[in-house]
Amino acid sequence: MAERPTTIILFGATGDLSRRKLLPGLLHLFQTGLLNDLRVVGSSMEDYTRDSFVEFAATAIAEFSSHNPDDAVWEDFAKRLYFVRSQDGPDGLKRTVDEAEAEFTEIPRRLHYLSVPPKAALNVIEMIAAANLVERSRVIMEKPFGTDLASAKSLNAAVHEVFAEEQVFRIDHFLGKEAALNILAFRFANGLFEPIWHRNFIEHIQIDVPEALGLEGRAAFYENTGAYRDMVVTHLFQVLAFTAMEPPTELEPGAITEEKNKVFRSMLPILPSDVVRGQYVGYRDEPGVNPESETETFIALRCRIDNWRWAGVPFYLRTGKKLAEGQRIISIAFREPPKSMFPAGSGVGEHGPDHLTFDLADQSKLSLSFYGKRPGPGFRLDKLSMQFSTSDTHWSGSVLEAYERLIYDAVRGDHTLFTSAEGIERVWALSQPLLDNPPPVRPYSGGSWGPNQIHQLVAPRAWRLPFERKWRA
Repeated sequence: MAERPTTIILFGATGDLSRRKLLPGLLHLFQTGLLNDLRVVGSSMEDYTRDSFVEFAATAIAEFSSHNPDDAVWEDFAKRLYFVRSQDGPDGLKRTVDEAEAEFTEIPRRLHYLSVPPKAALNVIEMIAAANLVERSRVIMEKPFGTDLASAKSLNAAVHEVFAEEQVFRIDHFLGKEAALNILAFRFANGLFEPIWHRNFIEHIQIDVPEALGLEGRAAFYENTGAYRDMVVTHLFQVLAFTAMEPPTELEPGAITEEKNKVFRSMLPILPSDVVRGQYVGYRDEPGVNPESETETFIALRCRIDNWRWAGVPFYLRTGKKLAEGQRIISIAFREPPKSMFPAGSGVGEHGPDHLTFDLADQSKLSLSFYGKRPGPGFRLDKLSMQFSTSDTHWSGSVLEAYERLIYDAVRGDHTLFTSAEGIERVWALSQPLLDNPPPVRPYSGGSWGPNQIHQLVAPRAWRLPFERKWRA
């Protein structure tokens, strides 16, 4: 069956995200036939023409696409690219969209992708309204969605003056990864794990997303944002909701969103005493950074979910810039059984509790660690593990990159992997005690795992990263 025609209007079309992810992603969706009847209208402040925008897209795809198109596919895609300058206003935008859609034989659906700074988002939404392009369209908004509860409410109210909530897709590229959906499959489809996803069996959970990268030229953005607003509110809390939610009544966006929001409603406010903030040594010397900046480039926190399933189970979240390595893991630590039957010197419990670990990287992996007897006389225990990677399967080539999947879902109106207005306002409300009274920023060296105070935060437990044993190749 032919796919319904789609016009994608890409605001910020000549920016870094567009170059690295969005244009290569749109070509791949076109190439695979998921969006086979497609027009892309790029718009930006830059002084491009249609021809120079096609050249820009060709360069971006040559550099960043992991799916090399043959010449015929690229030529077919290039014919579908259009460009309008932001300075041409609503009339120019409408004219270019009409030109792009002129050859469609049926009425297309439209997706507006706002790859623009947060301050520019409302101007773009007003322009879409003025150009009369709101009907039968959806809009993807990039993070952050506000900087606190008041600004999030005001942003949502302004967006809702133009778009209904069901038209709005607040993007979180973390949740676009196969591994995020795999959490749902793993939890709810397996009789082995579903019954033990509970405070009676789970001792604590860690969601750990260290980044080796620094600011990468984003000082102006980062100085006003920091690690908590940039990563925790938009990414880590969303991953936490997938990990902690109750079974939805069906695998349908509304039901899944409702269960995620119930997790946020059950969370206790984030107290400053449960948070460690850090700043890497040298951050204040970066161009564009205040020499007395108190912006955190690292954050670790303890969250509590006060409901029947999770009462008493701490969730530890950590993320930061310039850390020892880039990782994206969820680690479930199981309660340990009594050890009284094992002889002294057996090694029981010496390597910590059994863990189930999800790696949320593009080639998602998971590992289950447990104790087993070492061969030979006596009774000596060692930590063993079973591991799985999607790259081991014959369908690993079907993986869509995060932005590809999220664009495709938004075109189809599937809200499963997106944040709702209610959810985002609730996490800002939970954050208010921390935002009102942040603890001091602690210095840490680039290439470390953060300030020393992180160990007191999880004691008597330990952080899973760095792993003692590496993933098997």
